[in-house]
Amino acid sequence: MIYEIPPVVPAGRMAALPQPGFALPGGMSLRPWQPSDAPALVAAYEDPDIRHWNRPGHRTLAQAEERVTRFHDLWQAEQAAIWAIAPAAGGQAVGTIGLADLDLAGGSGEFLYWLLPAGRGSGAAVSATSRVTRWAFEDLGLHRLRITHSVHNPGSCAVATKAGFPLEGTMRGALLHADGWHDEHLHARLRTDTPAPA
Repeated sequence: MIYEIPPVVPAGRMAALPQPGFALPGGMSLRPWQPSDAPALVAAYEDPDIRHWNRPGHRTLAQAEERVTRFHDLWQAEQAAIWAIAPAAGGQAVGTIGLADLDLAGGSGEFLYWLLPAGRGSGAAVSATSRVTRWAFEDLGLHRLRITHSVHNPGSCAVATKAGFPLEGTMRGALLHADGWHDEHLHARLRTDTPAPA
């Protein structure tokens, strides 16, 4: 007899949800990307730290505007959930956070995040990671979330650890950067773990 394993998150659940916005501590917020945020994507490519660790790819303003549209399409296709990190009082995005490589049937996804200089030092990456984790587990129903980063990127390692993602191990030669292959740390949380930091 063949037993079928039901999907952890049924197809269509995410697409049926409007992408929510969230308030974060320190006067920041998470919201869907807007066309007016396109210059932030251009600036991300021009920032040497973001370009080195995240490989965002060169974008003209027109290409960045297309990318914002793509973020919304990825939500509807249930392939990724991407938010802008922006001042709660209004204004252009200073960073991004989201879940990519979504496998709703398997119940998993992988974080991506970066901050422009204007958003750094405020704890926004940690609080955004914690808030998206709560949404992914409590509202969407995923089972496992992971964060991977170069072993030479201690800032990203600190974000993962402070957001409650313990280090599970090191993946050898896992990602090609401009300066060669990097070993990657793997951090993860399960929905059944103790609650993520507020």
